[in-house]
Amino acid sequence: MSGTRAKFRYSCWDFFFTFAGLPLFLLDIVLDVLAAVSFYQEKAFVYLGVLLLFLVGSSLLAQAYSWLWYSYDNFEMNTKIEKLPSRGLLRLLHVSQLGIYFRHAGVLEMAVQSLRRKKRTSRENGVGASCEHGARPDSEGLAVSLSHDLSMLRIIEAFSESAPQLTLMLTIFLQRGQLDPVTVLKAVGSASAIAFTMTTYHRSLRSFLPEKKKQKIASSAVYFSWNLLLISSRLAALALFASVLPCFIFTHFICSWLVLFFFAWRSKTDFMDGPGGEWLYRATVGLIWYFDWFNVVEGNTRNRTVLYHGYILTDISVLCGVWCWKMSTDPPEFVIQPLYALITVVCVVGVYILGLLIKVIYYKCFHPNLDKDELRGQPEDEVDFRTFRPPTEASAHCNKRMRKMAVNFYCQPASFEIHEAGDRVM
Repeated sequence: MSGTRAKFRYSCWDFFFTFAGLPLFLLDIVLDVLAAVSFYQEKAFVYLGVLLLFLVGSSLLAQAYSWLWYSYDNFEMNTKIEKLPSRGLLRLLHVSQLGIYFRHAGVLEMAVQSLRRKKRTSRENGVGASCEHGARPDSEGLAVSLSHDLSMLRIIEAFSESAPQLTLMLTIFLQRGQLDPVTVLKAVGSASAIAFTMTTYHRSLRSFLPEKKKQKIASSAVYFSWNLLLISSRLAALALFASVLPCFIFTHFICSWLVLFFFAWRSKTDFMDGPGGEWLYRATVGLIWYFDWFNVVEGNTRNRTVLYHGYILTDISVLCGVWCWKMSTDPPEFVIQPLYALITVVCVVGVYILGLLIKVIYYKCFHPNLDKDELRGQPEDEVDFRTFRPPTEASAHCNKRMRKMAVNFYCQPASFEIHEAGDRVM
């Protein structure tokens, strides 16, 4: 059975998320600059150095992925904006840390073009300004394909910059004793932004589902909820530990990352098109796993997921236990009563367990398990050899990288394959 060739839909919600993404990116830069200036004015040069490490490292990582993806696609430019610069200028844009914004502008171009064609076709057909039908597949499918890469880049940015930066800010607030309601709301808002990034990634994967398997908006709400709870608990535990043992948090990260990177390597991931890019991806997976779970290989991941969450839950308990012990034996300037410290530890661990329960509900009630061939699209170089037909225009814009991620997320291995009549191989 060849891959499903139904065309991809680019809805009004997809257009909204794409259009709102660029201003939010620019706002994030402004907030980062203000935070750096604030640290400099306070002469908190250690915090300033750590913040710059997060910002520069995250930007270099995301630009590296963007450039590698262009090279893997043979620098095939499908939008007018992307065709403007030469390959040398495109390299300069990435070196100048502007490649992602240039890529985002190309997505906006195709999104606007797709929306205009939908409205024009709807008027011609007399069906009103519907945002779900009538667009030509070249602009619509291309807009979806390009937005898939953006969703992956946002994941990389969220866990290489936003999550570490939020941990740093929470650590500073704890050390200074500034845990007021406004601070808590800011922290929840930042954690929600990271969970929202995971949810937009989830929406990107949903575009590969066939129509009969489409997930309702409730699935995204549940997906957002358990990611918010798991990420909030993890970041809170890291911040509590860093507030009493700030130097050891780096040792903790390096040791944990090495373990997670080892398991990413043993998982034999196959996301990038080159060996160097694949090793970079495995290192990035180790970084993402330090904060949250991320499907990276095809098949039944239940055992790997249980092992991962058991490890992280144990780690959170140890981190919170060390913080509680330090608060009772060698408290910093900001003192919390032992009873309140114990309640805090129980709440942090309890939030993670609650997130796991909601995750189980998602997989029991909302998550479809499909065969690989049921997903939309197929790699560009695949041909249906039984009919000798090349991929259609609608599938030509299928994002091969994100289709692999959709296979990892939705597809379960068959319990057996039938190679010959009556011959079953487990």
